[in-house]
Amino acid sequence: MRLIFLLCIIVSPIVAKAANNNDGKVEIIAHRGASGHAPEHTMEAYQLALEQGTDYLELDLQMTKDQKLVAIHDDRVNRTTNGRGKVNSLTLAEIKQLDAGSWFNQKFPEKAKPYYNGLSIPTVDEVFREFGTSVNYYMELKKLQPFPEMADELLKVLRKYQFIGTRAKYGKVVVESFHADTLKYLRRKAPELVLIQLGEKPAKMNLSEISGYADGVGPNYLNMNKQFVKTAHRHGLLVHCWTVNNETDMIKLINWNVDGIFTNYVDRARKHVGALQ
Repeated sequence: MRLIFLLCIIVSPIVAKAANNNDGKVEIIAHRGASGHAPEHTMEAYQLALEQGTDYLELDLQMTKDQKLVAIHDDRVNRTTNGRGKVNSLTLAEIKQLDAGSWFNQKFPEKAKPYYNGLSIPTVDEVFREFGTSVNYYMELKKLQPFPEMADELLKVLRKYQFIGTRAKYGKVVVESFHADTLKYLRRKAPELVLIQLGEKPAKMNLSEISGYADGVGPNYLNMNKQFVKTAHRHGLLVHCWTVNNETDMIKLINWNVDGIFTNYVDRARKHVGALQ
C-alpha cells in the first residue's frame, strides 16, 4: 500500500498542480527531526517536527560500545556534541554525559534557545517511550558493521513496542539503508517492515533488483530527474528523495510525483504539501 494521496500545490501568484500518482500523498520526513530549527537528533528537534506537522520522524542509528542503539548521524560524536571519539567506542553511560545541544546555539546564534544547552543524545527506546506508537518513524541503519547485531537490536526494540509482529500496523516504521545486505536481512526477519534502498546516484540503481527486496528507493534529489520517478513507479517502488530544503525544489519534486521528501524544514514543506491535501 502506498503512503500517498492526490494533492496540488498553490503558489502565489502561480497555481501549480502536482501530477496524479496512484494514491496521491507526499510524505514529509523530518530529516534528523526539525534540524533546520533545533539541534539534530534531540528530543527538542523531534518534538518541533511533530508540532510542524511531519509525517515521519527520521532517526539515524549508531550502536554504542555496549550495543545500545542511539540516534546520531555521524559515527563520531565530535560534530554534534562536546565530546570526541567514535560512537562504537563509547558506552551509553559515556554518551549520556555529552552535551548535544550547545553546538547548535554556537553555530546558529539567530536560532539559539537557552534550553538547547545540555540536550542529550537519545536512545531509540527513549524516543519510542517519549512519542509513543501513534507517531511514524523512519530509521536508517548507518553502517553495515556491526552486522547483523545492529539490525537484530533494532528488531528487538521494534518488537518491544509492537511495531513488528502480528499486532503491528503497516507503515508505522520505515527502515532505510545504503546497504542492500542489511535490507535483505530485514526482509527475511521482518517482512512487515517498509524498506527503502538509499542511493547517491539514481542512475546506477538497479530498480528491477531493488524491487525484489525493498519497497522503495531513497535517491539524492540533486541527481534525479522526472523520468527516474516514473521508472521507479513502474517497478512498484516508492520514491523518497533527500534532502530537500529549498521550497522551489519541493514544488518541482511534488510535480514530479515523488512519494516523500526528507527535509530539515518541515514547516516549509507543510506549507506546500498540507495546503492542498
